[in-house]
Amino acid sequence: MERRKGQVNINMTDEELLQGMAAGDQASFEALVHRYNAPLYGFLQRQLKDPGRAEDFVQETFLRLIRQLKERKPPDNVQAWLYRVALNLCRDYWKSAHNRNVQTSFAEPPEQRDTTPSVVELAERQETRKEVQQSLDSLPDVQKEIITLRFYQDLKLQDIADIVSLPLGSVKTHLYNGLRKLKSRLHPDTIVAADAKGGGRK
Repeated sequence: MERRKGQVNINMTDEELLQGMAAGDQASFEALVHRYNAPLYGFLQRQLKDPGRAEDFVQETFLRLIRQLKERKPPDNVQAWLYRVALNLCRDYWKSAHNRNVQTSFAEPPEQRDTTPSVVELAERQETRKEVQQSLDSLPDVQKEIITLRFYQDLKLQDIADIVSLPLGSVKTHLYNGLRKLKSRLHPDTIVAADAKGGGRK
């Protein structure tokens, strides 16, 4: 049955929503925003640690999608396209000397204010999250980006390769090396033991 303008459902594919958007269907645009707004915001917040800027970059990402549809052909993989645009916004932001200075103030992740009564388990979880985030922040940018996209955004490796503009093999190598560094920083004894067992393989 032919879909009329303004009719969308949650089972529509990204391609169908893009077609609707290209035809000027506001409902298709809203459905696509609903699908990707929260994941993009989560990714950007994790990269920037600045809720306001993350929100701005999400809006800019969707604006660029609208321009893309007006001026060029629709992206083949809109999910990868959206993350690539969002990541490039982050990279441009970090490149400026001013923002590089601002970035150093983000070295310490903001504490999550807990208004509930103090609970040891919650404190331990918070400490663990902070430790993981600090270790993640200490990785080279490309490794941090790939690990975030894979494990926080649950994206496929091929999509990640499209987003970071690297061959799939390079993505796998960065992922392996990044995870190994994370493990060594979070559980140094495990790596030492594994190296001893495996003859110090690198």
